[in-house]
Amino acid sequence: MFTRDALFLMIAVSGFVSGAAIAKPFTYVNARFGTVCTFPDEIFTDRQPEPENGDGQVWLSADGASLTCSGILNVDDDTPKGFVAAEKASKEPGYTVTYGKTGKNWAVLSGMKDGKIFYERRLFGRDGVIRTVWIDYPPALKSKYDPLVGAIAGSLKGQ
Repeated sequence: MFTRDALFLMIAVSGFVSGAAIAKPFTYVNARFGTVCTFPDEIFTDRQPEPENGDGQVWLSADGASLTCSGILNVDDDTPKGFVAAEKASKEPGYTVTYGKTGKNWAVLSGMKDGKIFYERRLFGRDGVIRTVWIDYPPALKSKYDPLVGAIAGSLKGQ
């Protein structure tokens, strides 16, 4: 059996090793909707031009992944449960939802779209804005991106 001190040291060392492998974080704040998300800018290096309507931003990685952080007005009074149900029922070619979960003011989805794994998190704000982070990546890179998805999606918030 390990002593309490030995166990503490193993946990501390594993945290240090895994922390050293994590890329530098960058926090994006959307001026129009106040959408905020944090991600490793050493991976998502290619910032795309902002759309004219200023609703968000897209970043690409050198290995085929993409990240979108954006907001939209909730003009249809959509709810987390309604959003997930509609997406699961979608007949869009090349789009399959394999996981969906909702909370009081949030929804998450994952699945496949156009041959890539995707993960989407939406926050349904009291201010009438739906804030979204979308990450997609080739299936061959699952071991690289799966560990990043939770932290990136968990960083999504409204300002």
